[in-house]
Amino acid sequence: MRLTPAHLDMATVALRAVLPLQHPADSLLRHFFQDNRKLGVNDRAFIAETVFGILRHRFFLERVVEIATPRSLLLAYLAKFSGMNLRELVPLVSETEAKRLGEMKAVSLESQPLGVQAEFPEWLLEKLREFMDDGAILDLGRSLQAPAPLDLRVNTQLATREEVIELLRKDGIEGTPTPYSPIGIRLTGKPAINRHEVFMSGKIEVQDESSQLLGYLLAPRRRDMVVDFCAGAGGKSLMLGALMCSQGRIYAFDNSEKRLNNLKPRLKRSGLSNLHPQLIANENDIKVKRLAGKIDRVLVDAPCSGLGTLRRNPDLKWRQSPQSIEELKRKQAAILSSAANLLKPGGRLVYATCSFLPEENREIVENFIANNPRFSLLNCAELLHQQKIPLDTGVFMQLQPRLHGTDGFFAAALESGKAQI
Repeated sequence: MRLTPAHLDMATVALRAVLPLQHPADSLLRHFFQDNRKLGVNDRAFIAETVFGILRHRFFLERVVEIATPRSLLLAYLAKFSGMNLRELVPLVSETEAKRLGEMKAVSLESQPLGVQAEFPEWLLEKLREFMDDGAILDLGRSLQAPAPLDLRVNTQLATREEVIELLRKDGIEGTPTPYSPIGIRLTGKPAINRHEVFMSGKIEVQDESSQLLGYLLAPRRRDMVVDFCAGAGGKSLMLGALMCSQGRIYAFDNSEKRLNNLKPRLKRSGLSNLHPQLIANENDIKVKRLAGKIDRVLVDAPCSGLGTLRRNPDLKWRQSPQSIEELKRKQAAILSSAANLLKPGGRLVYATCSFLPEENREIVENFIANNPRFSLLNCAELLHQQKIPLDTGVFMQLQPRLHGTDGFFAAALESGKAQI
């Protein structure tokens, strides 16, 4: 695409709408596109990639521009990170801007403080330094600055992975099997997959490979009673339903009617008959309590900081804080405690977050086990090996973007023993 002054103007307007970050960036950008329906597909792609690119590199950009305006950040990003040559930009900017861009382009990333190089706010840097050295922090930060790939999950009720890869290939969409999930496909580029026949017919869902692996840790059997405790829009519930061959029963709990409504068209496409969405007020809802001691498998993808998804949601660095994480930790502990009450003796619970902070992950799990001795920790590497998945991060599953090509997901698997008298 050949860049024009109009592209710069429209991207600047979009960035101005997003940057207060009073709501999630993807939601703000979606509203911007709804208000500007005449924008073409290429224009939308340029604006989206640029806005999210700026958010990924915002600490560096704000440090090197003289005054951080939407336009100055946009131009600095294009010159430094988009791969554009200055000769392409110079005809589109003023003489003063061109001079400043030349000076800025010469600034070395390596000369910046750790927080700027890693693109982490100071509060997060302090938390990471409690369990990581500076080299590991920089490695993590850089891995989270790259855009995430587009992963698909094949609905094994309707198709095989090989069939879907071939159907996509015929339409010029290249995909390869994911390294770990037996039913995942990683696409090349970001095609508009939601308009493709394989999506419309329910044969695939968009789902990161890390999220798919939770289903294999839970490993529900065909006639099990299963609860997806924080189901959201139901991506993991749909996977569990397919793993169970549409048998047994799955309750998809969530406290957001909007999110559960988003599950309805996905459920219809999937062809599943064993999935039952349930709106609950909170973790102590009567719909939850009536299932106490009756459930074989429980999945708790707990509300969390989302910091493991910074490749997709870079705005979270400004929308989270130490205070918000303290509040999340209280919710996580309460949800885990309530969800655990649902299990039969011998039942399995998988607790997961898309975060790399121990205080949201292993500390929550270890505190729970210390207070609930009838629960024991299972080894995630062994559970995945039983599913013929060659992934070993130890007792806990802690995925990292650089090592595994996934979001920064954490999971722990617990088993319920007999109730103590």
